Amino acid sequence: MVMDISDAKTRLRGSIAPIITPFNESGYIDFETLKKLIHWHIDSGSHGISVTGTTGEPSSLTTEERVQVMEVAAQAVAGRVPFVPGTGSTNHEETLYLTKKAQEIGADAALVIVPYYNKPSQHALYKHFKAIADAVDIPIIVYNIPGRTAVNLEVQTLARLKEDCPNIIGVKESNKDFEHVNRVLLNCGRDFLLYSGIELLCYPMLAIGGAGYISATANVVPDKVAELYNAWMAGDIKRAQDLHYELMPLNDILFKDTNPAPVKAALGMMGKIQPILRLPMDLPSPAIQQEIREVLNNYVTIAS
Repeated sequence: MVMDISDAKTRLRGSIAPIITPFNESGYIDFETLKKLIHWHIDSGSHGISVTGTTGEPSSLTTEERVQVMEVAAQAVAGRVPFVPGTGSTNHEETLYLTKKAQEIGADAALVIVPYYNKPSQHALYKHFKAIADAVDIPIIVYNIPGRTAVNLEVQTLARLKEDCPNIIGVKESNKDFEHVNRVLLNCGRDFLLYSGIELLCYPMLAIGGAGYISATANVVPDKVAELYNAWMAGDIKRAQDLHYELMPLNDILFKDTNPAPVKAALGMMGKIQPILRLPMDLPSPAIQQEIREVLNNYVTIAS
């Protein structure tokens, strides 16, 4: 059953955790560990679950593997919280296929990234996202991450998409330009769901009317990342601010190398996963891993 738009705008809020894709020592997807991670996140208070976004190494997965991860994750979530898989890619037809699959398996929304590497024009981006939205009934959250895609989805393009596509209900902005994200709500309306994909902007984005965040740091401390949102919603501004600054050193170290390499190193230290990435990604250098260990020790129990 596809979530209706009004229900989506109510439920798709808070900390939507972008889960890593765990691999075993042979390089295959470790589905049992994936399920355990999802259960842990839900038990820890995450408000939603996402897979196969940037933190899930989607470009290192085959199309078939991405479908498998979505299917296993949907079964593990079992409707307990909203499920928002990443379905975008650099290929338009693949994005269509994956977004339709997300709808088929009962995802609550799809997270669709601006195509990377191609550097499309704003007109081409409009046509790409409109075609995806028109092909499905599922709510769409656009994912704007110019540091990875080499092109910024401009506010006016997003506002046009929101106007023309009723199921485009929000945007994940991994955009350090805070003026840009303010103008998203000004131009798209304050009921448009705005999520932070920049860890240091999770709290500030709530202050301007954001719906929440999709933060890689939630992989390591899902309880604290979720609590920041809960504190804000409860009107405990001091607690939310305290958590914002408490999490800052961890946020910094988890982006000392390219995401999700530091996150996987940290989860390995916590005994949650085998810390394995697929080439061309790899774990951080031994020196950075030592820095991660020293910072991580202030937040969680390290197993190794």
